[in-house]
Amino acid sequence: MNVIIVEDEKPSARRLQRMLEKLDIKADALLHSVEESLEWFQKNPHPDLIFLDIQLSDGLSFEIFETLDIKSAVIFTTAYDEYALQAFKLNSIDYLLKPIDEDELVKAVAKYQERIPQKQSVNIDFNDIKKLLVNPIDREYKKRFSVKVGQHIKLVNIDEVECFYSENKGTYLHTADGRNYLLDTTLEQLADELEPRLFFRISRKYFVNINAIKDMVSYTNSRLQIKLDTYKADDVIVARERVKDFKEWLG
Repeated sequence: MNVIIVEDEKPSARRLQRMLEKLDIKADALLHSVEESLEWFQKNPHPDLIFLDIQLSDGLSFEIFETLDIKSAVIFTTAYDEYALQAFKLNSIDYLLKPIDEDELVKAVAKYQERIPQKQSVNIDFNDIKKLLVNPIDREYKKRFSVKVGQHIKLVNIDEVECFYSENKGTYLHTADGRNYLLDTTLEQLADELEPRLFFRISRKYFVNINAIKDMVSYTNSRLQIKLDTYKADDVIVARERVKDFKEWLG
């Protein structure tokens, strides 16, 4: 299998490269920009599979495909706001949300390998994806959640929620009055329902509300520890791969 990685953050690219090596897959090239990728594709045979980040240092990686006719299969590796994931699903495109989980990587590679004997191809509609990236204002997002309290059903407005988190295979919301409620959903499903200008997924465990952030502290390995108004936990930490996007999200 011929594989390349297109990722502008070099530590993230090297981390993915090491994870692939554990699966006995060697990346033939690590590319870090649209310009570098275009030059490489013009000089080299196209690979079987591309691990592709969306936002590169000099533009969207879609420009590569709009300029050149590339038939390679694509697995997106994205730390982009999660409303974009709906387009990936609509187009049957595999994606890995950064920071990449090793188990999810194994599943994505296995899914690609299952397609090879059937020669199944994926038609990527980049226009659909770009519309969601550029025009999120057209989306309708969740304004309230219904939670069960004993035998009663309680409505929680979205502006009351400080964070969403996963724990012991359950998904919870934490409110500004210090209460926690179990939800009948997953963080992955919430990714399509939360207003991206209000909530950011800082790690595989947490979405945080920008209005509930009380303090941010430098943490080990170039990460950030988040202090919320009432939610008290030491592991509310921005994953290293998400720090750059988190700071941009803060504006």
